[in-house]
Amino acid sequence: MLVSEILAIKGKVLYTIAPNKSLAEAVTIMTEQDVGSLVVFDRGHMTGMLTFREVLQAVHKGGGGWEGLTVDQAMLGGPMIAAPNMEMDELRRLMVDHHQRYLPVMDGATLLGVVSFHDVAKAVLEEQSFENRMLKNYIRNWPAEEAGG
Repeated sequence: MLVSEILAIKGKVLYTIAPNKSLAEAVTIMTEQDVGSLVVFDRGHMTGMLTFREVLQAVHKGGGGWEGLTVDQAMLGGPMIAAPNMEMDELRRLMVDHHQRYLPVMDGATLLGVVSFHDVAKAVLEEQSFENRMLKNYIRNWPAEEAGG
């Protein structure tokens, strides 16, 4: 299964934020939209990724003044990215090796979406379920042996 197929299952709703926005504004967007990440864009170019992990780290470091921090002070700069034609196994390896639960999917400079570890797990489950149904159907329709053969 390709990353583009995972995006097709998931949908391509994109949530982005500018690096100069406040961390409090980012938290509001993430909470209201029920998303675990925002892609950070500056002048049409992806500059980073903000996930709940970076938010928690910023809250821990910033103490009571965390809301005054900006997105660029908390974001992961230069995150690993996935390509639409990347195989799911390669995607999983990239996520595990780089400890990144969310990967932006880029086609050149164009953001196509974000794939989360949850999206990958869901795609694996759906793929295995489909294969399981196909195998059961194949076994159920196994040709009977001819008599006298």
